Amino acid sequence: MSSSAKLDPAFQGAGQRVGTEIWRIENFQPVPLPKSECGKFYMGDCYIVLQTTQGKGGAYLFDIHFWIGKDSSQDEAGTAAIKTVELDAVLGGRAVQHRELQGHESDKFLSYFKPCIIPLEGGVASGFKKPEEEEFEPRLYICKGKRIVRMKQVPFARSSLNHDDVFILDTQSKIYQFNGANSNIQERAKALEVIQFLKEKYHEGVCDVAIIDDGKLDTESDSGEFWVLFGGFAPIGKKVISEDEVIPEATPAKFYSITDGQVKIVEGELSKSLLENNKCYLVDCGAEVFVWIGRVTQVEERKAAIQVAEEFVSSQNRPKSTRITRLIQGYETRSFKSNFDSWPSGSAAPANEEGRGKVAAMLKQQGVGVKGMTKSTPVNEEVPPLLEGGGKMEVWRINGSAKTPLPAEDIGKFYSGDCYIVLSTYHSGDRKEDYFLCSWFGKNSIEEDQKMATRLANTMFNSLKGRPVQGRIFQDKEPPQFVALFQPMVVLKGGLSSGYKKCIADKGLVDETYMTDSVALIRISGTSVHNNKTVQVDAVATSLNSTECFILQSGSSIFTWHGNQCTFEQQQLAAKVAEFLKPGVALKHAKEGTESSSFWFPLGGKQSYTSKKVALEILRDPHLFTFSFTKGKFQVEEVYNFSQDDLLTEDILILDTHAEVFVWVGQSVDSKEKQNAFEIGQKYIEMAASIDGLSPNIPLYKVTEGNEPCFFTTYFSWDHLKAIAQGNSFQKKVALLFGIGHAVEDKSSGNQGGATQRASALAALSSAFNPSSGKSSNAALEKSNGSNQGGHRQRAEALAALNAAFTSSSGTKSAAPRSSIAGQGSQRAAAVAALSSVLTAEKKQSRDPSPTPSNSSPPPETNPTEIPREVPLVKEAVEAAAVSQNNGEDSEPKQETVPEDNGSESGQTFTYDQLKAKSDNPATGIDLKRREAYLSDEEFQTIFGMTKGAFCKLPKWKRDMQKKKVDLF
Repeated sequence: MSSSAKLDPAFQGAGQRVGTEIWRIENFQPVPLPKSECGKFYMGDCYIVLQTTQGKGGAYLFDIHFWIGKDSSQDEAGTAAIKTVELDAVLGGRAVQHRELQGHESDKFLSYFKPCIIPLEGGVASGFKKPEEEEFEPRLYICKGKRIVRMKQVPFARSSLNHDDVFILDTQSKIYQFNGANSNIQERAKALEVIQFLKEKYHEGVCDVAIIDDGKLDTESDSGEFWVLFGGFAPIGKKVISEDEVIPEATPAKFYSITDGQVKIVEGELSKSLLENNKCYLVDCGAEVFVWIGRVTQVEERKAAIQVAEEFVSSQNRPKSTRITRLIQGYETRSFKSNFDSWPSGSAAPANEEGRGKVAAMLKQQGVGVKGMTKSTPVNEEVPPLLEGGGKMEVWRINGSAKTPLPAEDIGKFYSGDCYIVLSTYHSGDRKEDYFLCSWFGKNSIEEDQKMATRLANTMFNSLKGRPVQGRIFQDKEPPQFVALFQPMVVLKGGLSSGYKKCIADKGLVDETYMTDSVALIRISGTSVHNNKTVQVDAVATSLNSTECFILQSGSSIFTWHGNQCTFEQQQLAAKVAEFLKPGVALKHAKEGTESSSFWFPLGGKQSYTSKKVALEILRDPHLFTFSFTKGKFQVEEVYNFSQDDLLTEDILILDTHAEVFVWVGQSVDSKEKQNAFEIGQKYIEMAASIDGLSPNIPLYKVTEGNEPCFFTTYFSWDHLKAIAQGNSFQKKVALLFGIGHAVEDKSSGNQGGATQRASALAALSSAFNPSSGKSSNAALEKSNGSNQGGHRQRAEALAALNAAFTSSSGTKSAAPRSSIAGQGSQRAAAVAALSSVLTAEKKQSRDPSPTPSNSSPPPETNPTEIPREVPLVKEAVEAAAVSQNNGEDSEPKQETVPEDNGSESGQTFTYDQLKAKSDNPATGIDLKRREAYLSDEEFQTIFGMTKGAFCKLPKWKRDMQKKKVDLF
């Protein structure tokens, strides 16, 4: 690798911290881009983007993208590709490299710049135009994408519009969203985020917004204004697919070797064993072409392999959107590995460490700083939030086709030959009852009992109206939130079910089922409420361990044995378990090295045993996926840099944290699909087990929208207002962004409770028009929302109540109010019109009881919806809607949202040494849960490697993990 001497100094220190770094190619050299320019891409330039993330165990992972503007030169593009390889060498030769063509960027690249990127004209060579130098011209964009938005500017003409897409027209005083009649609900919702982005970035947050619905013309509304800008209303044409819009099809993978700049097809079945570590290969999957690089190849070979791939794609006249991705051995992506029937984990990891060490040593000689080259320090287990205690606990053991309830004194005892159903009813904050429903499968249980447990648990789930978090848990894979339910949890040998007894009798096996008078050795290894599971082990001396405690039961005698390296918590738990198994029994204590013969005799005599601590590390690495069935094959697609906004109510998604798998089910999902959630999760686990080494017995949960538990929401920056918003994706987004919106459809409950809802709505209306008479009814709302803002606020409450009371599945919607400065007369007229509209819809629904399906786009509005300039606060409007819809029920729990500022309230700062949890000179008068807030900005950057603002944007579980690493938790 002698060519490493040419590594560019512009890359010095790259990849030192989590985040995004960008270089622009200027005069064929990479120049770092200031953070203020991050997200700006000029069509005449090429850029290199480095994204550094933290993977399992804390090791840094790198993705390098080189972005090629459509007006850039071929030489600039070539420079970007070559410099990308050099940057990879600085990072230890283990980054995944991606080629990004303007207009055809990958989802992963666009996820760094949410909600979208809008390339600007110009570049280094031709000069940059500043916004103030340009006269504002209306721009028309087509907006595509449900989660990742692709914006494309199209000619400002009626001929650009069609019925299938969503368009944004940005004018100086108003931004219009045009929803094609056949456009996707989720794309409509995402376009609203883009409008907010445009409003803040190019209009200083001050401009009107209007939504125009295809086919609805009202000359006196925004619809009329919109069509005037296009020269008047006229029919629009059908969508025409351009060459740039052709999406390449995924094809079965073809395998090629790359030798001396030539590709040669390799026949036979695609197998990992074909990949040799001193060669380069090309895997052609149609829509994406992968270049695989062996770990001992030279830098020049790697550069040549990328050029070969580009020539390969261009020679076949592939669509521009064909992606090229380069991977290094040992750092293959899931999308690459999924082309192989299986991806067995081999002994590649140590070799990777050796390879990185060699590269690090070589680069150190060249004076180049390298980050993350040595093996990272393992991260201790991160414990997710646990369910609140004090609730009702019920446990049933499966016996044949029935479930037998356990008496209270036996709750916590599990036999490895049995299956159980556990139902925990608890209260989360001041919310109504929540449920945690799990099936537990002993490792020796029979298949019939497992199936019966699943069937009976599903029946219980349906009887509770689909509200519980439902889990499937295998012995030895119990998650912390399950273990914490039992104080203590003891897993015993054998089983009590008739099916298990028959099975061992048929096989002629000895029944080892635990009995209160038998010889039994029980291991105590837990140290905290979330891991205090105890397990019966073989009653022999070799089962002992100096780092743990044990209970030895022999007839009527019980010994507690304390290893020399055990903890005080283990000793306490041992006494608790002994009392649980045999209440009131007198304990005999045996400390390691002082045991009597009466202790060794039941174990068959004294033998040597281990003193090594068993470290069961659980490293969480969350990834979110959508899924599809393509020609009968189950496939997933990752949602990169995911957030709560990606949980779309019409979808089912899979969250894999590497410690558990969640299947999240949106409220608007078809009822038949909802029933398949566990089957979908199982298919994912089978696939991930073959290519990622995921345990096939990993805990699996089904979580329904609106019932997300704390151990799920911890992987998001969870916003309670988003969780309680009603309607489809578009309706939710309108309500959240602007505080008002289309009427919300309640697909799940139909028109139940109509009389009560109507009374609530009329009371809210009366309050809006006669403030003095509404004091009592407003009191609860003021308590929930925190303040009283007069008519402004009352009108929001009245509209929220109307939405909840009168929306119907027929989809007729009331028009939004035009402005907050409208007079009392117009307010009353608007309310009467809304009331009339919804009552008409209700009457129509009573004639036709069959609901109207809504699976592609929302029904047309009565009038185009306008978003007024001054609207009630989002929080107020949404909370008001929630209060009226709950109709007197307890409100939802308040989830933690990410603070905008991480400074101490008093502005007081302390040194890092004073703030540490184990400080010799601790700071006083501080919030111990926010120790990091009292660091100075400079010391915070040094300790955490990021600014306070960047830290605040991390999900809570990541913030807690970072704080634990530096003793600030």
